[in-house]
Amino acid sequence: MAEQLTTASVAAPGFLGLNTQDSGVTLESGYATVAENCVIDKFGRIGARKGWTPVNSTSTDLGSNPVQTIFELVKADGNVVLSAGNNKLFSGTTSLTQLAVRNSDNSGNLSYTIADNHWQIVAQPYSSGIGASAHAFLAQAGQATLVYHKLGTTAHAHTGSYGLQRLGDIGSLPSGYSTTTFTPNVALAAFGRVWYADIAADNQTVYFSDLNDGTKLTGGTSGFLNIADIVPEGDPIVALAAHNSFLVIFCKQNIVIYQNADDITNIRLSDQIKGIGCVARDSVVTIGTDLVFLSSTGVRSLLRTIQEKSAPLRDISANVRDDVVETLSDEQVKNIKGVYSEKDAFYALSFPTMSILYVFDVRSQLPNGAARATTWRLKVNSFNVTAAKLLYLGMTGYIGNYGGYSDNSSTYRFKYYTNWFDFNQPTVTKILKKIGLTFIGGNGLDVSIKWAFDYALAYQSTSYTLGTEAISEYGIAEYNIGEYTAGVVFDNQKTQLGGSGSAIQLGVEVVIENAELSVQKMDCYVKQGKVR
Repeated sequence: MAEQLTTASVAAPGFLGLNTQDSGVTLESGYATVAENCVIDKFGRIGARKGWTPVNSTSTDLGSNPVQTIFELVKADGNVVLSAGNNKLFSGTTSLTQLAVRNSDNSGNLSYTIADNHWQIVAQPYSSGIGASAHAFLAQAGQATLVYHKLGTTAHAHTGSYGLQRLGDIGSLPSGYSTTTFTPNVALAAFGRVWYADIAADNQTVYFSDLNDGTKLTGGTSGFLNIADIVPEGDPIVALAAHNSFLVIFCKQNIVIYQNADDITNIRLSDQIKGIGCVARDSVVTIGTDLVFLSSTGVRSLLRTIQEKSAPLRDISANVRDDVVETLSDEQVKNIKGVYSEKDAFYALSFPTMSILYVFDVRSQLPNGAARATTWRLKVNSFNVTAAKLLYLGMTGYIGNYGGYSDNSSTYRFKYYTNWFDFNQPTVTKILKKIGLTFIGGNGLDVSIKWAFDYALAYQSTSYTLGTEAISEYGIAEYNIGEYTAGVVFDNQKTQLGGSGSAIQLGVEVVIENAELSVQKMDCYVKQGKVR
């Protein structure tokens, strides 16, 4: 009588996300040891990320240089996208128009040299109500702060077309500063004001503008906050953020929180978190009622419970912490960019020098407080989520739109590897017979199946092409495929394998080419061998 096969099933492969932090020997089923070019979809399946398509045509002024800043200014007469690359500033989407910096009366262009492309751009209207006029403020280390607004022959005339002017040429600067020396690297628009910080030789002061006028930094209700007495170690300000009525000041090793920031006459210190801070300005992102940022020890979230007067810090990168920290050590912090896509429910953190993104699903947290993580192999230099919820990516030579399933007409490789599993019999040899895979989508894509034994990364492999199966043969509701425009279920496609060992790891690699794909289920069939 033939010995009965033993089956191990993974019903939702990789639904716990990537885990490179814990030992592969004890890793729980549901974690992935490799999850490359993947996302966790809303049904908890691991699937291929989307690709990108160019938004703009080729630009001579940009050339083959990365777009390192993107920002959409929302205006009553039509939104405009601002971007930076090749030490130039641009407006537009389908075509990029280089922007010049105009002089104070808008009679000519200034000689204004741009040395880098890592601008922080924020929007704060001038005035309020029917007389409000959209303004964007552009800050970057070593650069005179710029204002993008309607140009006129006098400041705030709000006539004519939009363009750039230096902040000091149309407004007032803090005492002791000139147009060329007021060069903050950090800007925040919040509570009806623009807040500036991280100025050379003055990196523990936050300057704030008058209400409804981001260009007015003297007089009115403008002023400053100096945190030197709160953070006496000279820890420099790296980033600013707003959360409810709180102003959050991120230093490298401290976080200082002021309350009543929406009422400047009553603003006061609320909390200080010592020993942890933010290392990358553009990693700070608001996610609903939370703030996420990159610290020297991984990606953190600032969860605030005001009633308890506590600010617990959750390590959302706990399952990939060492990888993130190692990648951080190889990247200039000014290059690191973060984004929250509400539509896709993830926080993405890009390290462009390494051509890698860590992507964290923020729908829910795991028992250890971490978010489900995956990685993308892609060189993304900047992000912006538009008012229409499009996710723009700063690519080489282009503003890219996240969507479709190719990278500007090129393929990319989806990789998913399971944890090591032993069928709860670690001393028994298993003879691997076959694997059953259920895919959703992916018609015509080439699949490689990998397998290895006993924690040795000597993979064997086989491959096949996904073929068409009739959807009507399967329970559509069971597989949640309504979101797929051309979804095809590949149910129980069984492939013969071979080899033996006490522990087994399985992997799936698929070349993504204009087709969406997710893995619904994996079944591994073995026969029992000798006890070791």
